[in-house]
Amino acid sequence: MMKKIINFLLILTISFSTLSCGGLKKVDQRSRPTDPEERRRQAVNEGRGTGINDLFRKGGKGTNFEFSSSNPMWRASLETLDFLPLTTVDYSGGVIITDWYSEGGNNDSIKLTVRFLSNEIRSDSLKIIVHKRICNTSSNCRTMVSQSNVIKDELRSTILRKAALLQKSSKEKK
Repeated sequence: MMKKIINFLLILTISFSTLSCGGLKKVDQRSRPTDPEERRRQAVNEGRGTGINDLFRKGGKGTNFEFSSSNPMWRASLETLDFLPLTTVDYSGGVIITDWYSEGGNNDSIKLTVRFLSNEIRSDSLKIIVHKRICNTSSNCRTMVSQSNVIKDELRSTILRKAALLQKSSKEKK
């Protein structure tokens, strides 16, 4: 009796695994490309996944990993903000957040948030938020988002200028 139950479960498991893998799906070989590169591309477009070879393909056709040192916008932003204490620097999330900064004995301090909306060197690729904190005493502080565009515009133009120069120098090296 136990042997029949085990055989039944084995047949049931094999049936379900075959059906879940698309075992009953017919594929017309005439519609498949003969070039392996085209077959891989078609498989990915149809949602059937990709092979291990796609990860290690040569010639720049595989996954494009871009490191922070090769991104001119990121490098220009860090170079521009290097005088400020940084609290969060997340390349994969595309955000730089500084700590509160005040110059001298002022009661005013600012905090900057720079978000990267794209890697292109354009003015709409950056979203800059300036937070301003005004303290009357050490315990009485008021925080707000600065409505003044002077700091934002100056920071954006400096970052874009440096990024353009970094991109130009990297192209000249190649």
